[in-house]
Amino acid sequence: MATLSINDLKVGLGVNIKGKDCVILEAQHVKPGKGNTYVRTKYRDIRTGRVNEENFQQSAKFESVNMQTREMQYLYNDGDAYWFMDTETYEQIPVEKGLVGDNEKFLKENDTCLLQYANDVLYAVQPPTFVEVEITETDPGFKGDTVQGGTKPATIETGATIQVPLYLNQGEMIKVDTRDGKFVGRV
Repeated sequence: MATLSINDLKVGLGVNIKGKDCVILEAQHVKPGKGNTYVRTKYRDIRTGRVNEENFQQSAKFESVNMQTREMQYLYNDGDAYWFMDTETYEQIPVEKGLVGDNEKFLKENDTCLLQYANDVLYAVQPPTFVEVEITETDPGFKGDTVQGGTKPATIETGATIQVPLYLNQGEMIKVDTRDGKFVGRV
């Protein structure tokens, strides 16, 4: 493993901080008028999922962590775990619900997801950035609803509820951004 200085800290980098494997979420270099330069960081502990904020002085050194991303296909949910299949080796692995988190509301069978590993330990499941889903339940749209540009709640086929424009109706296919859960457009 390589030794890193604070100048090497970048968003998404895996480092060992105080004996714990972490992923850098934010790294801001600060040079105050008086005093030494330091880096204000926000990082996530890979094992616990806890997010911490800490400042590191110029002299701080870190060990890098082996980060890996694997492309896998979501198969199904058996109630206890989500099952994914490696698209290269066809190996099937269960993933506990806690690692999937809020992303479960956008998981559709056969979608390709990115599973992120640090030192061969799975720490995150990232669904596709955009998913195409069907609206399963919403109030009907009426002529002239587009004038004000308002939104209404709609339930999509994965069970999630999102805000959609008033003119959309049940049964229509839409595109949703999984990062923020917002309507992008019709399909």
